[in-house]
Amino acid sequence: MKVELNKIASVQMGYSFRARLYSMNSGAVAVIQMKDLTDQNRVNCSALVRVDMDKPKEHHLVKSGDLIFRSRGLSTTSAILLDDPGIALVSAPLLRIRVSVNIILPEYLNWFINQPPAQAFLASRAKGTSQKMISKEEIEKLEIFVPPIERQKAIVEMASLAEKEQQLMKMLGEKRYKYISTHLIRLAQGA
Repeated sequence: MKVELNKIASVQMGYSFRARLYSMNSGAVAVIQMKDLTDQNRVNCSALVRVDMDKPKEHHLVKSGDLIFRSRGLSTTSAILLDDPGIALVSAPLLRIRVSVNIILPEYLNWFINQPPAQAFLASRAKGTSQKMISKEEIEKLEIFVPPIERQKAIVEMASLAEKEQQLMKMLGEKRYKYISTHLIRLAQGA
């Protein structure tokens, strides 16, 4: 089954602050910014900026399972929020995507948005010359393939294993390079 994103999820613009954010360790509200999105498409909650402000409106708050979409810049990918950040919101220009039906897993949707076909669609809809941007309306038009839940779980698990394999291969390559370099230095020194 293929459906547009707006039929299975809500998309919310990030909160627009009127001034630069200054971190306050004791602030009541955590703020997810672009810097908190990892290369593994996860939200890192360990160093969220905290601000002192009145509790934001409910539609601005994030919760575990939400996707955070990079709507501006070279990378138009999403990251999933797996931890509970407490009272937290997303800052603009990020978008919050929240699954609204039980036929799709947030982890699967996150995986799908970051795949080449979805990225090609988003790239074709980007506006701007020096700074590319995807509007809320354009991402809502993204067509998502929605297989049965069990297949979604299998896809997410296989994608996770493939990512772990890539990380291990990278580590192995780095260790091998260091080993060979050390051995070559010994050869050069006549050992």
